[in-house]
Amino acid sequence: MRKGATRLRRALPMVLVALSMALTGCSAAQEAVNNIGKSDTGRSKVGDCINVIEGSIVDSKTEPVDCASPKAVYKVAKVYGAKTECAADYTSYEETMKGMTRAFLCLAPNFQQGSCYKDNMLTGYTFAECTPSKASFRVVSRIDGQSDENLCGSDADSAITVPDPKVTFCTQKL
Repeated sequence: MRKGATRLRRALPMVLVALSMALTGCSAAQEAVNNIGKSDTGRSKVGDCINVIEGSIVDSKTEPVDCASPKAVYKVAKVYGAKTECAADYTSYEETMKGMTRAFLCLAPNFQQGSCYKDNMLTGYTFAECTPSKASFRVVSRIDGQSDENLCGSDADSAITVPDPKVTFCTQKL
């Protein structure tokens, strides 16, 4: 009996380490399972940025990009595992598989000063060449930390404001 107790005492630290590793690995494994079937955009986290290559009501083509890029049209503001309602100033992005929501993102505009974008009521914003035939507007100034359309000068004919994170985009129609 003494021999069995000694083995148990020697094995106990290894069992505890293995259990700890299993528990830690479970959260990583769970995240991997949750990401199965999601696109790179669907795996985005709050603060990541998204380029809309082609907007569509049913099947948009998107990709994660560096937030400093003029193609970073949106910044991920909220991430959900189920369909929900986004704030009025946000655009929603949903991925489904077999009728179930796999990823649901609320996206805030992330326009860059001097860049141009196309606005489509049904599919949202996309980066565009700065020509009247391709773009709807140019961002003449971007004011981070404040959400107030009155900050725009006479060179802008409209403004897009986002309350969280606070930012004001002063725009000019093309």
